[in-house]
Amino acid sequence: MADRDRGPRRVRLDTPLERASRRPHYDPDAFGKVSEQIARFLGTARFLVYMTAFIAVWVILNVTPYAFDPYTFTFLTLLLSLQASYAAPLILLAQNRQADRDRVSMDEDRATSLRLQADVEYLTREVASLRQALGEVATREYLRDQFREMTEEVVDRTRASVAPPEPAGAAAKREAKREDRERREDRERRAERKRRRAREAEVTVPAGLGEPFVGGDEDA
Repeated sequence: MADRDRGPRRVRLDTPLERASRRPHYDPDAFGKVSEQIARFLGTARFLVYMTAFIAVWVILNVTPYAFDPYTFTFLTLLLSLQASYAAPLILLAQNRQADRDRVSMDEDRATSLRLQADVEYLTREVASLRQALGEVATREYLRDQFREMTEEVVDRTRASVAPPEPAGAAAKREAKREDRERREDRERRAERKRRRAREAEVTVPAGLGEPFVGGDEDA
């Protein structure tokens, strides 16, 4: 209430006055669409045919008694100059709009390419992890060897339980033979695992990609 009683607010001298803009307002998008349509028409063969016919009719009429250009084709030159002066900015405006669209399209393509690259890198890491995990899976040959060893051990124990006692030297020889066979089979399994790992190492993984942890080394 006190501010209202004081009257209109005084303007400071160091504050510039705000003046209402008197510039004409127009829709840039609609004007750009119209300019693109005009630029497309100017770049067609139809426009060249129409322009050639117009100039030919103008020249023919002004060399006959029905001439209407008192300036000896000066008015025609003025019209052509006006047409060229308006055509150049319209073409530039259409090119600018096309450049803006191309830039937006390139940005979208770049984002799509980055997403695809990230997906490919993720899939590559997953494939490498699966290959390393499959390398630690028990194969058919390994299971077959284990079953064979268990079968032989069961058979040996059964024979030992039903057979008469043997000399100590024969049992020691059989035990040494079994240990030799186990050591030979263990060496063969180790060699097979090394060959399999060497084949898996040939899988190319992109630089900078982290390798997933699968587990410790069985040989250790």
